[in-house]
Amino acid sequence: MIKQLLGIRFKQVLKVVCCFCFEYTPDYPGCRIRQKTFGPFVTFLIQGAGRSCSALILIWAAVMIFTGCQTTGAYRVDVDEKALDIIAEKQEQVLGMKKKFSIDRPGDMLRRQLLEHASLPVTGPASLGTDQLSPVDHWPEPGFPEFLKTGNQGFPISDGLLEITLFQALKIGAQNNSDFQTKKEAVFQAALALYLEQDSFRNTLLGQIQSLASSDASKEPSQRGTLTSSKTEGSRQFQNGMTLTTALAIDLATLLTSGGSSSIGIAGDASLSIPLLRGSAKHIVTEPLQQAERNVVYAIMDFERFKKEFAVSVGSRYLTILKQLDAVKNTEEDYRSRIVSARRSSRLADAGRLKEIEVDQSVQNELVARQRWISAREEYKQQMDSFKILLGLPPDADISLDTDELKHLAAILAGKLSSEIAQENEEVAQERNNLPADAPVRLTEPDQGNAGPLELDARKATELALANRLDMQIALGRVFDAQRTVVVAADDLGAELTLLGSASLGERRTITTADLANARLRTDKGVFSALLTLDLPFERTAEAVTYRNSFIELEKAVRAVQDLEDNVKLFVRSRLRDLLEARETLHIQAKAVLVALKRVKSINLFMDAGRAETRDLLEAQDALLSAQLSLTSARVNYRIAELEIQRDMGVLKVTDTGMWQEYSLEKDNNAEK
Repeated sequence: MIKQLLGIRFKQVLKVVCCFCFEYTPDYPGCRIRQKTFGPFVTFLIQGAGRSCSALILIWAAVMIFTGCQTTGAYRVDVDEKALDIIAEKQEQVLGMKKKFSIDRPGDMLRRQLLEHASLPVTGPASLGTDQLSPVDHWPEPGFPEFLKTGNQGFPISDGLLEITLFQALKIGAQNNSDFQTKKEAVFQAALALYLEQDSFRNTLLGQIQSLASSDASKEPSQRGTLTSSKTEGSRQFQNGMTLTTALAIDLATLLTSGGSSSIGIAGDASLSIPLLRGSAKHIVTEPLQQAERNVVYAIMDFERFKKEFAVSVGSRYLTILKQLDAVKNTEEDYRSRIVSARRSSRLADAGRLKEIEVDQSVQNELVARQRWISAREEYKQQMDSFKILLGLPPDADISLDTDELKHLAAILAGKLSSEIAQENEEVAQERNNLPADAPVRLTEPDQGNAGPLELDARKATELALANRLDMQIALGRVFDAQRTVVVAADDLGAELTLLGSASLGERRTITTADLANARLRTDKGVFSALLTLDLPFERTAEAVTYRNSFIELEKAVRAVQDLEDNVKLFVRSRLRDLLEARETLHIQAKAVLVALKRVKSINLFMDAGRAETRDLLEAQDALLSAQLSLTSARVNYRIAELEIQRDMGVLKVTDTGMWQEYSLEKDNNAEK
């Protein structure tokens, strides 16, 4: 009864659909025949609908449910969750902690704020972000990518000018630099690749549904009918190399002629493949999965290493620009003093107290000072533009740096370096002055007595570097990967012995067999088979070449470790030398500035008394400028060397927001205790 009701209802629905599509229904009011060629086909389709409508409705309803319940956005979100779970797991394995990770960039990045606030020139919507792009035809996810507002940028822009501190620059770079984002995406893509490899060892289910309407007029009587078939396949690959595949097919065949016979077909089959020799070991079968897991680890390590390099690069460039800005300040002051000197020389010459040639010398030095001032200003602008690019900001944005960082740096170094004082100890100076001219000269080599906290023993620094450098751990991991490659290549040289088993039960149905009885799954009527295949290793030329190459790649991996180890030692020893040289230069130039200031002051007094020449003043001013520039350079170089040696030893920690946490030997020693 239910089947008849469903059949009647389905017929009515089909009549409406046919009227809409073909404007044809034999007994449906309001429809007209426009395309008579569809008439016979539609007629037999409607007549056969009542016999198979129940199965058709259930089958196609299931199709619509399963295909409609998972949107493109849901697929993306699901994959994102899987990848983030993998990253969190590997982070805990590599770093000992889980860190917040996301590749979604906020829409209110500082770069975009600067472009919009100052109305800077752009090429189009892509300059602002993907959420500003005009969607193309058939875009799968309307509204995605979306504008994500973080609300915690913390970089107020006043009157178009943005002043940033060193730590703000680190944060800005982590948010806006494109290379930083690319490294994060590399981690995410490695996790996606691992997820795909893991899927190879999960249960896989495939489904297919077909509905066929057929009319064969080549026979007498003509034969017309419908066939609805569904097939479900399941497969699973196991880590021992075995592959199991199963399938279940159900057919509903209905004749619309010859009495309207119908028959149900059902068939199931299963096949099993078991490798017994080559490719049968777990470590061979799971090698792609294991390599994908290690690639995620490598990507995380590489990202952590990049964060350290990027943070040091930002800090170094920031301090270098401040050094250049200080050079602008010093050359400006020098330029002003040269102008004053030229004016005074001119007045003294007018009074007959100075030769004209000395006036010319003053004017010439004034011009040279102006050239130095202009060059320093332009160099500062060039460095600032490059620094903005490094941070991922537009170079035409109006940004300034916090000049107090240099004062803060000087105070920090004064606290770190016990011997940085404004002038020499009076007792030492007195002893030096009391020595006779012909006294033996004893040179004092630099020592560690007044060294900073990061001027470690070379051996200690090298051991820290070899233990903490993430790129060294990656290189060592590549050696292990190369060793496994040798094992896999050796396995490919062996014989291949495979056991294949299959079982098939039941029968399929077609329109021509619709008059048979319904099929059943019976084990006593099944077809079973087993096949044992032995592939003898007579021809293994390609595999032998691969095997030999695997040893060469292993040697390369080992050499890469050795080369990196030597370079790490070189970098560490070089940074220690940079620290020592910058420290000594710092002390020397601090004294040189005092001497130069005293010299300029004394010569000015002598000039007023007519006891000094213009050339003496010009030389003193040159010496003062040089000492001032060298002092600032020494401070910056020492700080940069501190950051670089922490980076090269692998002990500098950097958060995902770009902020660094510096190494402390004292804390490290306490942790070991």
